[in-house]
Amino acid sequence: MRRLLARTLLALCALTAVGAAQAQAKVIKFANQNAKGHPIVMGMEKFAEIVEARSAGKLKVNVFAGGALGSDQANVSALQGGTLEMAAMNSGILASVAKEFAIYDFPFLFANPKEADAIVDGPLGRSLHAKLDDKGLVGLAYYELGFRNITNSKRAIAKIDDIAGLRLRVIPNPINVDWVSALGANPTPLPFPELYAALEQKAVDGQENPVATIQGARLYEVQKFLTLSNHQYNPQSVLVSRKFWDSLSADEKKVLQDAASESARYQREQSRTAAAGILDNLKKNGMQVTELPAAEVARFRDKMKPVVAKHSASVGEATVQAMMAELEKLRK
Repeated sequence: MRRLLARTLLALCALTAVGAAQAQAKVIKFANQNAKGHPIVMGMEKFAEIVEARSAGKLKVNVFAGGALGSDQANVSALQGGTLEMAAMNSGILASVAKEFAIYDFPFLFANPKEADAIVDGPLGRSLHAKLDDKGLVGLAYYELGFRNITNSKRAIAKIDDIAGLRLRVIPNPINVDWVSALGANPTPLPFPELYAALEQKAVDGQENPVATIQGARLYEVQKFLTLSNHQYNPQSVLVSRKFWDSLSADEKKVLQDAASESARYQREQSRTAAAGILDNLKKNGMQVTELPAAEVARFRDKMKPVVAKHSASVGEATVQAMMAELEKLRK
């Protein structure tokens, strides 16, 4: 009887210890607009896996995909207020917090993924994240959404003139409104969680996103035509609430930073590996795919020059010059 009682007490003590450890675990809510299965969410899940392993369970990451915790704009406010610990979002959206981030929305800024990696992982990418330090946000790394393409439900776009008159949903910021206007289309700023319903109800004719997002959000159900314009590349900033960050020990901060860097490499690999298969799947789901001829891409670039010139002033000439100088080095 005494032995049984002793074993019971030991078991209860062990359970109590486990319960205490679980209670002491810091829980991190990590939010994004894309659906589960999207390469961004895959990166977030890899981050969660690394963090929990490296912290021996003292840090637990819960991934919230599909806009479950609201729009990107709502997530920025929640991060700054300390009610959300982490989010990944289009870096250009952060222009509302630090104007220099709008440079990431410049059309045709990067020619290929190699250029994008060199910029975001280098001094310039880090310096932009550093501008968030006094804004209630900490930038740890960059995932990628990839190169953006145009879809619509009205007609195939084989030349730039075909875009005129279309009502296109854009990310809510000025440069996106301006580049769509420059093509003679009608820009409609909308948060991503509202996009599918707006397309389904014909409130807008089309939108522009990378192919992984088009598939992940099942936009092929409400869009017939896809044009491979590759007009913008979207880095995604992996952000931590400054209030939460300041509550962490130096060791915990290192776990998060290392996990963000490792998961970023993994995420970009997943994104790029998946792209060709995703395009085939979109075709199988009924999308008609058009690739713009080189001459039309050149016209597209020309129409964007006034937009870039206009927004260079608001972004800051120093940031624009630094970006262009880095790109020039890479292209030599």
